[in-house]
Amino acid sequence: MRVFITGASGGIGSAVVPELIGAGHEVLALARSDASARAVTAAGATALRGDLNDPDSLRAGATEADGVIHLAFGNDFTDFGRCVAEESLAVETFGAALKGTGKPLVIASGTPAVPGRPSTEEDPAPTEGPVGGRGRNAQAVLDLAAEDVRSVVVRLPRSVHARGGPYGFASILIEAARRTGVSGYVGDGTQRWPAVHRLDTARLIRLLLEEAAPGTVAHAVGSEGDSMRAIAEVIGRRLGLPTEAVPRENFGFLGNVFAADQPAASAITREKFTWRPTHPSLLEDLEAGNYPV
Repeated sequence: MRVFITGASGGIGSAVVPELIGAGHEVLALARSDASARAVTAAGATALRGDLNDPDSLRAGATEADGVIHLAFGNDFTDFGRCVAEESLAVETFGAALKGTGKPLVIASGTPAVPGRPSTEEDPAPTEGPVGGRGRNAQAVLDLAAEDVRSVVVRLPRSVHARGGPYGFASILIEAARRTGVSGYVGDGTQRWPAVHRLDTARLIRLLLEEAAPGTVAHAVGSEGDSMRAIAEVIGRRLGLPTEAVPRENFGFLGNVFAADQPAASAITREKFTWRPTHPSLLEDLEAGNYPV
């Protein structure tokens, strides 16, 4: 299969590309810079220059491919609305290009928070609040199943990690600890964050591309939830800093998100796709240290 992928040089995409190539697929990767083009080419993919604000490049990639994996997201939490708008444009462009083709479209989103229990694949994504825009984009992709697109949403947990980084949301805690001299957590720190190793994520994304039925929601979750305090304690120990409760405002836009208990399960995904995470946990990877500067 010839696969068009966005975010190919990012923390997750850089694991997905070799996973696809190793399984015999050909990869066409969106590259917005010379550095990104060099990285994806070195990984064995073909670079297509363009970016998320260039519908022509997105359309060209989708038209040339037998399937699309959309992983790119701005993650600029100072202008989250713009990042959501870019994702909306990509979803609209891919949907228009793939309608009536039966080709797969796999898009990354986030696991939802459900009060009192781990969320599952059957729980709806929030469409209001701070991250509601991403939920609306994910639903737009699922709706493409009615337009003969093999649409799939893979929900990622708060931390998609690998030893030496990146660590997802835990990377924000590392940066804040270095900046303030305190490894902080919000509230009493018992709120839980789900996590998954990026190599386990890459394998699941490939399986979804190959096997998932239209309208599938999958959870790429390895650990249902480590407490924010436990994560902060490991970071503090490795950096030689105290671990303390800090105001949620210390984390800006993400403060309210960090304060929420948000475990997630993946039992349905594991059974349906014979997927079993086998790589180290978030706490194990954080304990190894070697944090990126």
